[in-house]
Amino acid sequence: MKTTVDIEFLNVIFYIFLGFLLMAIVIIVFFFKSRKKIIEKELEKKNLELSYQKELLRAVIITQEEERKRIAQDLHDDISSKLNIVSLNTHLLKTPNLSENEVKDITENIISLTTKALDSSRTIAHNLLPPVLDKFGFHAALDELSLEYRTIKSVVVNYKNETKNEIFSNEVQLHLFRILQELMNNSIKHGKASEISILVSKKAATNILVYTDNGIGFELEMLKNKSGLGIKNIESRVGFINGKMILKTSKNEGIYVMITF
Repeated sequence: MKTTVDIEFLNVIFYIFLGFLLMAIVIIVFFFKSRKKIIEKELEKKNLELSYQKELLRAVIITQEEERKRIAQDLHDDISSKLNIVSLNTHLLKTPNLSENEVKDITENIISLTTKALDSSRTIAHNLLPPVLDKFGFHAALDELSLEYRTIKSVVVNYKNETKNEIFSNEVQLHLFRILQELMNNSIKHGKASEISILVSKKAATNILVYTDNGIGFELEMLKNKSGLGIKNIESRVGFINGKMILKTSKNEGIYVMITF
C-alpha cells in the first residue's frame, strides 16, 4: 500500500506537470497571437508601401500628362500661331502690284516670325532634354542651368561640385536634373527666393546632393497637401535612383533638401 508521503509526492509531481503544461499552452497561444500580430503588421506595412508606390506612380503619370499639355500648348500658342502668320504673309507676297517697300516689310516680318518660331522650338527641345546634359553630363548641365537662372530669372544660384566630376548614369543624371528644376521652380514661384545654393559631394560610396534657398518657406503639412508643388514627383524620382530624401522647412526659414544616392 502507498503511504501518505508517496501520495503527496505524486500529487506534487502532478501539479508541477499540470503547471508546466498550462505554462506551455500559454506560451504557445502567446506565440501564435504574437506571430499573427507580426504578420498583420507586415501586411499593413506592405499595403502602405504599395499604396505609397501607387501614389508616386500616379504623381509621375499626372506630371507627364501636365508636361504633355504644356508642350502641346506651347506648340499651339507659340510656334503654330507664328507659322500661321508666316503662311498668311507668304500669300500676301502673291498680291499683285505690291510696292517694293511692301514686299520688304512682308519679307522682314516673315524672317522675324520664322526666327522667333525657331527660338521657341529650341526652347521647347531644351526643356525636354537639355543638349548639354546629353552631351557633357550632369555637372555641365547644372552649370548651364545655374547661369540661366542668374541671367534670365535674376536669382543668385551658388553651385558647388566636390565630387571631382563624378560620372552618373544617364538615368540618374536625368532624374537629378529634373529634381533640381522642380526645386528651383518651387523656390522662385512659391518660396519667393532670391538665392539658391546647390552642393554635390560624396562620402565613401554615397553621393550627396544638398539644396537650400532663402525663401519664405512653408509648413510641411501644407506642402504635403499641395500637389501642385511637385513634391510627389520629386519623391518618385528619388525612388527611381534608389535614393533617400530629407526635407526641412518652416515659415520664413527657407528650404533644406538633402538627397543621398
